[in-house]
Amino acid sequence: MAKTPAQRIKKHGAKAAVPQHHLPPVVNPTTARTPEKAQNNGNLILIAGVVASLFLFWYLHLLTMDQLTQLSEGRPMPDSLVGGFDPAYIEDLRGAMNDDARGQLNYVHKTAGVLFPLIFGFTWLLLIGTNVAKKSLRWALWALPMLFVVVRLWANAAIDALMGPDAPDAGQVALASGLTVAGWVLLVLSLLAGAAAVVIGTRKRKASTAS
Repeated sequence: MAKTPAQRIKKHGAKAAVPQHHLPPVVNPTTARTPEKAQNNGNLILIAGVVASLFLFWYLHLLTMDQLTQLSEGRPMPDSLVGGFDPAYIEDLRGAMNDDARGQLNYVHKTAGVLFPLIFGFTWLLLIGTNVAKKSLRWALWALPMLFVVVRLWANAAIDALMGPDAPDAGQVALASGLTVAGWVLLVLSLLAGAAAVVIGTRKRKASTAS
């Protein structure tokens, strides 16, 4: 019959050998989540988001919007007009596009027109968040891509309303035009905010390495 550790000590004294029990490690070092792995995962997500944003921008503004000009007798789509548009332009465009062409524009707004701002906005929020530690500055930079997403989606709906069955009034045209211009401005400012975040993050990493 096996003796317990207490019985061994009683019989042989304090020098009695006590069986040692080795527990397996709780964390497997090969699969543990480390700061380096978390950083690598974040970088992979950022790269995928940037690539997806570039592709969707090309697909939406450089490919699809250009192809839609074939349905409008060569007239550009409102989304492509960085400087905005006026009621005369919208009236001319409505006369050049039939119901099928307007439906194509509406479909683009509901697909790539939604995906591009959402994926771009998410990617830029992550880019800024991983590079800017100061809370106030981070929120100030975050505001730009968030506003871009809201304004761009609102502009899609406003342009679709202009191309509806009923002729729009001057106020509707002014709203859609203003949202379109604001969307382009916010896109450029968001790109600048992302570049600033990268510079800040690079300087922070260099400073931590040097110290």
